[in-house]
Amino acid sequence: MHILIVEDEAGIVQFLKQGLEEEGYQISSAADGLQGFEIIQKQNFDLILLDWMLPKMSGLELCKSIRLKNNNTPIIFLTAKDTIQETIEGLKAGANDYIKKPFSFDELVERVKIHFRNQKQEEILTLGTIEIDLVKHKVLVNENEVALTQREFELLTYLVKNKGKVCTRTQIIEDVWDIHFEYDTGVIDVFINAIRKKLNLKIEEDYIKTVRGVGYIAND
Repeated sequence: MHILIVEDEAGIVQFLKQGLEEEGYQISSAADGLQGFEIIQKQNFDLILLDWMLPKMSGLELCKSIRLKNNNTPIIFLTAKDTIQETIEGLKAGANDYIKKPFSFDELVERVKIHFRNQKQEEILTLGTIEIDLVKHKVLVNENEVALTQREFELLTYLVKNKGKVCTRTQIIEDVWDIHFEYDTGVIDVFINAIRKKLNLKIEEDYIKTVRGVGYIAND
């Protein structure tokens, strides 16, 4: 598992790096928020340990920027800020957890392990007879592999992750296509039809339903 530490205090970075490497994790680091953002654009990580007070771009700004890129990598804030409002602000920005400084290294390791356990449980998504393996990037229907394009895979994954919720065409364009301006959402219908055709589901396996005039919903 590869962890990125974004922290400007060299002593803390060295302490965390040494301890986490002894636990078997691969560690990279960034000394400021901007450097952290640039690294995250080029490389995938399994977890980000993020300081709140950073030069060039604060941890809060970096967290928001990561989530705006539709990057769901778990983020744990490491910070001396301890008010309830600040905690809520960090969580609203997209952080998954929050550890207050000074903290016990043993506590940090346990938090990290919990996030990796949760992450592992989410590696396989299911929708009726459909199974999506997020690690191997495979889609199975009744245990038979179905070949989808990258965009089709992303769209199907998005609908399944939001199972039971109506996903509007605007939401899909913004979250899957990463387009935040006026755009012809009719392209989504083309992709949905292609996905349905490739999945070749039976009538009773109509798991992706059209909500007329709104968007789509995935349901078992």
